[in-house]
This record gives sequence, structure tokens and C-alpha cells, in this order.
Amino acid sequence: MLRNYLLIAFRNLRKHKTFSFINITGVAVGLACFLLIALYVKDELSYDRYNTNADRIYRVARTFLSSDGVPSLKLAQAAPPFGPLIKQDFPEAEQVVRTIDNGGLVKYGEHSFNEDDMFFAEANLFKVFDFKLLSGNPDQALVNPFSIMFSRPMAEKYFGNENPIGKTVRLNNQFDLTVTGVYEPLPAQSHFHPKFLMSFSTFNDNRVYGAEGLRTNWGNNSFNTYVLLKPGANPNRMEAAFPAFQDTHVPSGEGRKASTWSVLNLQKLTDIHLYSHTDSEIEPTGDISYIYLFSAIGLFILLIACINYMNLATARSAGRAKEVGMRKVVGALRAQLIGQFLSESIVLVTLALGIAIFLVVLALPALNDFTKKQLAFQQLVDPVFLSILIGITLLTGLVAGSYPAFFLTSFRPLGVLKGQIASTMRTGKLRQALVITQFAIAITLIISTAVVYNQMKYIQDYRLGYAKDQVLLLPDVGDSTTNYETLKQQLIQTGAVNGMARSSRIPSGRLLDSDNAMAPKGDTMAPVKVNLRSLRVDYDFISAYQIPMAAGRNFDRSHSTDTSMIVLNETAVRELGWTPEQAIGKPFQYGRAKGQIIGVTKDFHFESLHQQMAAMAMIMGTQNFRWVSVPLKGNIPAALQQVETVWKRFFPERPFDYQFLDERFDRLYNREQTQQTLFSIFAGVAILISCLGLFGLSMFMAEQRTKEIGIRKVLGASEVSLVAMFSKDFMKLVVVALIIASPVAWYAMHTWLADFAYRTDIHWWVFLLAGGLTVLIALLTVSFQSVKAALTNPVKSLRSE
Repeated sequence: MLRNYLLIAFRNLRKHKTFSFINITGVAVGLACFLLIALYVKDELSYDRYNTNADRIYRVARTFLSSDGVPSLKLAQAAPPFGPLIKQDFPEAEQVVRTIDNGGLVKYGEHSFNEDDMFFAEANLFKVFDFKLLSGNPDQALVNPFSIMFSRPMAEKYFGNENPIGKTVRLNNQFDLTVTGVYEPLPAQSHFHPKFLMSFSTFNDNRVYGAEGLRTNWGNNSFNTYVLLKPGANPNRMEAAFPAFQDTHVPSGEGRKASTWSVLNLQKLTDIHLYSHTDSEIEPTGDISYIYLFSAIGLFILLIACINYMNLATARSAGRAKEVGMRKVVGALRAQLIGQFLSESIVLVTLALGIAIFLVVLALPALNDFTKKQLAFQQLVDPVFLSILIGITLLTGLVAGSYPAFFLTSFRPLGVLKGQIASTMRTGKLRQALVITQFAIAITLIISTAVVYNQMKYIQDYRLGYAKDQVLLLPDVGDSTTNYETLKQQLIQTGAVNGMARSSRIPSGRLLDSDNAMAPKGDTMAPVKVNLRSLRVDYDFISAYQIPMAAGRNFDRSHSTDTSMIVLNETAVRELGWTPEQAIGKPFQYGRAKGQIIGVTKDFHFESLHQQMAAMAMIMGTQNFRWVSVPLKGNIPAALQQVETVWKRFFPERPFDYQFLDERFDRLYNREQTQQTLFSIFAGVAILISCLGLFGLSMFMAEQRTKEIGIRKVLGASEVSLVAMFSKDFMKLVVVALIIASPVAWYAMHTWLADFAYRTDIHWWVFLLAGGLTVLIALLTVSFQSVKAALTNPVKSLRSE
């Protein structure tokens, strides 16, 4: 019987080649999109799960609260004393390990490179995380001060084929580190990827940090702190004890207990990539909402393909009704007929799956390049994924073939053979509903694409309040022997730059530093309730970025007292309850700076447009900057070469590593750019599959109405009127789809835009554009068949039946 089912299935596919091609193509494209999205989602959901104890590892995060209890800063890190104290006070903590990200100049022999992703880590790191060591003792490699471990690619980069164990490298031209091990890089699905691991005990040496600071510094919240809980330990109970824990150990500030302005919480390791949205992640994270979104799109694309099959199958069902009736008359059971129809559907989907896998293999390199991932075809044959794939194939076949199978086999044989059923099936109410569903999904994606594009255009055109183009960014080398004033003058003499500035942070980054502030209240100085973000700058920062002043003046070398003065931005002044003019000359204390407010800048968007404008306090710094900003002018390649020549004169041993500010700014919106591209692709695929189905339906309807068209032409109907008559029924469905899709798309995009503090409006013309584009595409699709039918000789049409 099964052989008979398959034989009939292949005969039907050969007999109706055009319909078979449309169905197989639609399902293949739908399955290919679904598989690509499934690979992406599977990769996103697998982050950090490679660790043996992943379900017991938690990260300690710290949130700071403003005076009214509202979170003002969410950090993925904590202060250094927390780690040992958690191990001491909580018996459920089996291990606590701290790391801190760093970077610097690494030199070995003639090789020297500026490196990032260098982590100081405690010796018990390997008892918490799974590392594959190629050489070195995991129990001893990070015990001794000034020890360093290399990842395999870094070991090959510096040492080639040499054995690195015992070799000495120099860090930042300050101290030597001994190589104690080599390890394989962590999997791509990890929330951090250390290229180097250095012993945390190095901090005990006063030249680096100082052991005392590790015990008493509660303000440096840059230490990644991980807790491995004992089996069965309850993390919620541990979190509930954190307020009392903080009040016991953290010094109270301004008479407030620590728990009133600082909150500790535990983040599950496997939740970091998709659920953590702190202000200071080690690496960019994902978002579970995007996983839901892409999963939904994948399912919708597959649903559209299934709808195509159901549409064409039910449209052709009138022609197969008599076949069903005859089979019933000769004794076929309904279950056997259902089996036949479902087997046909599964055969078609299986053929489509083969094509879909071929398309996935072709598309994977482009997807990897686009998403910066390392997805591989081998993941498709993973036992779990393979079982899901087989299940999806069977489910798709069953869903696509379910309606014709159960609908056709429910008819009474006598009614079928008399033609009573066929006449009622031509009304096609179900087909109309399915076409509306298809195009509603496609229109929603088109509207979403247009809104995302408008928001990205809005961001690109938004005036940030400073000059970001042609600004060269260099790492501040922190060399106290360098005269930066001389360096700046030599750069200016080249004629290639407009100046040079140094700062603790640069625009396009986050303002994560803050300090206590005091302002005049009556005759005394009182703490302010405004959360002022700190930015250390030199004399040239404001002028280099061409930030206009709202009142007062910039820092000035001719005023020796300016090293203790403060410059605020308009938002800070407004939140303090002053106008820019009122603020000038007022005494003000910010951290260690005790002086006056000498200037107020116009607001400028230091952070991304996702963030509200921050209240900023700019203070003078003289050392420990992190960035050098160099605005270029003229021909950029030539200017860049001149800057490199001067830079090398001052720092001959350091590689000339640089960035451009506008490129960093663009990277702030990588996720949105990716989303825009994906929406465009998926909208195109949805329209393509929908139009394939519409083409098949219009071809079927042309065949069904051949005699009617012939009669109308004989009675004098023109070709134009016939095309209009034939097309208007389909156009009505597209219009209904637009009416349904518009509010859905508006709500989805309104929610998406809420993530931006500064955003564009959803314009009415977006919906008109989406509807007009869809109607035009659908009209072109239908018109091909309608024009062909209208131009057919009426004599031939009347003879056809």
C-alpha cells in the first residue's frame, strides 16, 4: 500500500509539473530560511553551556541606585573586596573567582603588539570554567605573581614553533611575565574570550595595584566576579542575604546604608548572553527578544510556504474529487485516502528539504560573514538538531497536506460523482483566507523594514553636538616620560591635524564613571541628588571636538587654577535647577575637584541614541588618560601617514594602532543594521513565496474560467475589462491583508522604537508604500495569467470544455 501511495504521489508530481515546481520551490525556500534561522537561534541559545558546571555558575552584578531608589548604573562587574567576602560569608559558595579585563603592549624579542582581551585571573579559574590546556599545570599556572598563559593562536603569533613555557615577555615596557601555560581558545559561544591569562596575584605587588586596595577599594567596580555554587544550593536565598551582607561590609556613605544605594544580584552564566543588559558587558551580548523575533519570522516564512501548498492543493481538489469518489466506490477506506494525500505531501516536502539543504550550504558563508559567527553544516547533523529537522519536515508535510486530505475524503461518493461538491469548492473561501494571511505577514515585514530604515537614517542625520568625522583615535600609552605638548605641536606642524586632545573616555563609549558632588545650598555646601557622570579631559578636548559653549568658558592653560575647576553640560545644570548663566562662578565640588563652575557646554550625545542625555561633569586631568583624539584635515590617507611618522618618533616600539570615531559610532547600531537587512531579506522571501502561490492560483483560476472568458469575449468584452475583472478579486485580498497587517506592524515597530531615547515617528506613508508595493507586485504576478487568458482566441476557449 505504501508503495502504491508513493507511486501515485510521483505520478501526480509529474502530471502537474508547473504546480509541482511552484510548491517545491516555495517549500524549499521556506525550509531553507527556517533552517538558517534555526542554526542562528541554536548558536545563540548555546552560549556558555560548554562548561561542565554551567548550571551552577553565577556572575555577581552590581546596580547603583539614585537617591529616589531608581537604578542609575547597572554593572556586570563588582568591587574587588566582594569576591573573598562572599567566599567567607556564604558556605554555599564552592568557589569564587575574580578576573579583570586589561590590555597593553606585549613584547617578545623583536615582536611587539598592542593587545586586548588580556585577563588577570585568580588561580582557581580552572575549577570554575572549562579550559583545555595544551601545556602547563592548571593547579599552578596562575599561582605565582607575574605569570602569564597564552591562548594557542597568541602562542603561535609570538613564538612560532618554539615551546613558550618558561619564556619571558614584557608588558607595557614595565615588568616581565613568565609563560606558564598554553590553552585552546574558548568556544565562540562564550561570553568572554581571553587571549592571555595573567596571575591575579600580580596585583599584590605594589608596582601594579597593591594588595591593600583589593581589600578596601569599594569604588573600582571593574572586577568580574563568578560564584560556583555547591550542588543543590539556592541562588535566590543567597541573593536575599546580599543587602545585609553589604550593610555589614561596605562603608556607609552620607549616613546611608550600602543596601540603599547599591544592589548585588546573581546572573546565571547561561543567561548572560541573552538576558543581561548591563552597562558594562565584557563583550557585546545578544537579546532574547531578537531570538523570539527571528524564530517567529522563520515560522511565518515556513507557514507561508505551507499556505501555498494548501492553496494550490485545495484549488486542484475539484479536479481530484471524482478520483476520491471512485476510490470510495471501489472500497477505499477514508484512512487509506488520507494516507495517500499525506504521503504525497510528505514526498513533496522531502524533495523540497533536499533542495533546502543545498540552499543552506550555499548561503552559510554569507550568513557567517553577515552575523560574524562560525555556523557550520555539521551542526545540521547534530543528533538533536537532526531529530528536530526530521520532525519539522514531517510536521510541514502533515500541515501542508492536512486540509486537502481531511477535506476531500469527507465527501459522500454520490455527491462527488454528480459534481455537486466541485461546484461548491470553486468559491474558495479558505483559499482567500490563506492568501490574506500570506500577504498580511509579508506586508508586516515590509512595513518593519521601512521603519527600521527610517530610524537608521534618522540616527545618521542626527546632530550629535560635536564633530565626529575624520577624528583619529589612538590609545594613550600612559608614558609619563612623554611630553604630550611637544607631540601635539609637532603633529600640528605637519598641517595634517586640527589639534590633539586626551580624555578618560571618548564619544561613542559609555559614561560609566561618577563621583559625589556638592553644590551651594544657602550658606553651606550640600550633596546634590543629581547623578553626574564623570569625564576627565585635558585643555584641548572641548575645542578639538568643536563642542559649543552655552555659557562661560573652556579650560584654559593661562588659568593655573583651572585644574580644580569644573565644566558641566546643559542637562547637568538643568537638573541642578539653574540656567547656564546662573551656574557660572558657583562654587562646586566633584570628587577631589574643589573649585567653581567655569563653563557650561551645549548638550552633546556622548553615548548612543539608545541612551538619554547624561548629566556630565568634565574635570581636568593630567595623567592616566585612556584615549588620544586627533582631528585630521585634508587628504585622510596622507594625513594618517604623517601622524604615524610623528607618533613613531615618540613611541618607536609601539605599533601604530588606530580607529576612527565615525566607524565606532556606526558600530553602536550594528544590531539595528543587521535587523534592517534581515527584515529586507525575509520580506523579499515572503513576497516571493506569496507571489509564487498567487501565480499558481491565478493560473488555476484562468483554467477554471476559460469557458467564461470565451463567452464574455464573444459578447464583446474587451481584453482590458477581462484583465481588470480577473485581477480585482486578488487585489481585494491584498487590500484586506494591508488593513490587517497595518495595526500589527505599527504596534510591533512602536515597541521596537521605544528602545531608543531619540527616535523618528512612524509615518503614514510607510503603510501606503508597503500597501502600494505589495499591490503592484501582486498585480504584476496575476496580470501575467489574466492577460494570457484575455488574449486567448474565444473559439479555442469554448472548445476547451
